[in-house]
Amino acid sequence: MLDIHDEVYADNPDPFHSRECFTYFLDLWSSRKNWRCVSGWEDGSAVGYAYGAMLAPGGRWKGSGRRRDLRGSVFALSELMVLPGWRGTGRAKKIHDALIGPVAADMVSLQVETAHAKVICLYESWGYGKADEFASDDDSPPCTVMVKKLSGAV
Repeated sequence: MLDIHDEVYADNPDPFHSRECFTYFLDLWSSRKNWRCVSGWEDGSAVGYAYGAMLAPGGRWKGSGRRRDLRGSVFALSELMVLPGWRGTGRAKKIHDALIGPVAADMVSLQVETAHAKVICLYESWGYGKADEFASDDDSPPCTVMVKKLSGAV
């Protein structure tokens, strides 16, 4: 996972995307009791991965309150990363679907850097909608919170 991260962000000098910062967040997420991770492979080599975990009941999204129409259990998709050579091949969608397919939740939430309009459009094409925007008080860039209601959700 670290090698994929390093390749994806090789040309990004933003300290928020450093290996050290990513390792910190990966350790936090992977220590959760209900953490899930899926990786995609081709010819014996990893091409991407996705991971996340259920939010605690009533849990808040970072920097944001939850709208009244978005109540219920939430699986938080923390990271979806695909190597540059595999973008545009449908691999990201397959990894995404393999991660959230077996999840027993009312909805999936994720955060996208607001400046990444192309990524926001991609998630919208997968059934996500914008729920909120926020700017953290830490070093992270402004983000858009997106939500996808899952089948059978109220």
